[in-house]
Amino acid sequence: MKKFLALLLALVLSLSLAACGGKKDEAPADAEKPADTQEPAADPASDIKVGFIFLHDENSTYDLNFINGAKAACENLGITNYVFKTNVPEGQECYDTAAELADDGCNIIFADSFGHEDYMIQAAKEFPDVQFCHSTGVKAHTEGLDNYHNAFASIYEGRYLAGIAAGMKLNEMIAAGEFSAEEAKIGYVGAFTYAEVVSGYTSFFLGARSVCPTATMEVTFTGSWYDETAEKEGAQKLINNGCKIISQHADSMGAPTACELAGVPNVSYNGSTESACPNTYLVSSRIDWTPYYEYAISAAMKGEAIDADWTGTLATGSVVLTDLNEKAVAEGTAEAIAEATAKLEDGSLHVFDTAAFTVDGKAMDSYQADVDSDANYTPDTEVIADGYFHESEYRSAPYFDLRIDGITLLDEAYG
Repeated sequence: MKKFLALLLALVLSLSLAACGGKKDEAPADAEKPADTQEPAADPASDIKVGFIFLHDENSTYDLNFINGAKAACENLGITNYVFKTNVPEGQECYDTAAELADDGCNIIFADSFGHEDYMIQAAKEFPDVQFCHSTGVKAHTEGLDNYHNAFASIYEGRYLAGIAAGMKLNEMIAAGEFSAEEAKIGYVGAFTYAEVVSGYTSFFLGARSVCPTATMEVTFTGSWYDETAEKEGAQKLINNGCKIISQHADSMGAPTACELAGVPNVSYNGSTESACPNTYLVSSRIDWTPYYEYAISAAMKGEAIDADWTGTLATGSVVLTDLNEKAVAEGTAEAIAEATAKLEDGSLHVFDTAAFTVDGKAMDSYQADVDSDANYTPDTEVIADGYFHESEYRSAPYFDLRIDGITLLDEAYG
């Protein structure tokens, strides 16, 4: 009976409270909301629009590398509002495209080819509230614009490592009796004799020679960044000249295809060609542009300054090698590359160590490079110190243009 009365009393009290509008300790309806129920903060990624200008499209290994980096960066940052403009020539079309992107609301705009620079600068001056970032350019540090920036990476380190793979392959072929040590000649297909290309083929050669000291090199130029026929013909010319391995600084599949058809080992650039050249492809070095895109876009979102010259490195993940083609590389290649990588990262190895090369038979202990770029390529900056050439330290884009012994240029094509 007592239990029944207790239950009845509880029921009466409950009904009484309900009639009074709820529990007496409830907050009034107009009380401030708890912190965890307040409106979420705005997402900076939804407030930014990014534009990308590419010289070619996905058919160019060079541009595909940039395109992949751009997609990865936007995905990593949660950015969905971005625009790709492909096949934009190195002319007034670049300015027109940059201006169009700015008018369409892009907060930051990137371009990917050397010849785009002057047109990106023109657009930067006209649209001071938009950030313009140009890969491979050379003028940001002298233009002094708050909204114009250059970027590159120490890709000469990646080419040096790829050169080690080439040198190891030469050693393997020499040991197998395919040719003598004195016949260990490398061929290289370049686009132009810009410092960027000179720096690239020289670092590749020095990497190869670090493990195969008898190696020499012949270089031919096409006068174009992308000309599949000319690149294929250039590679074939080098093969006919007795070159045992071919590499390139040009953007098509021309050279790798020629190598696969001829059965000559090949080191490509900007991505693996293993699927198309399974028997001859060794490795490729490339710049991963994802870290730079993420850095620059993040700075734009936060309203922070972007470096006038940004240089990516092995440490930033900007300089990478593809996986080795185990079917084609020499035994011990992975170990040799890993050893050199560790030394590059800890500073005990420098690609352009002046003890590793001569010019006209002489060691170099001083050199004035054209860092503050001008039409006459006027030397202006001392770049040799502490026993090595300081590449990409005084600006991001390469300025190594020495013609070292052991490398023969078959022709020269200037832009």
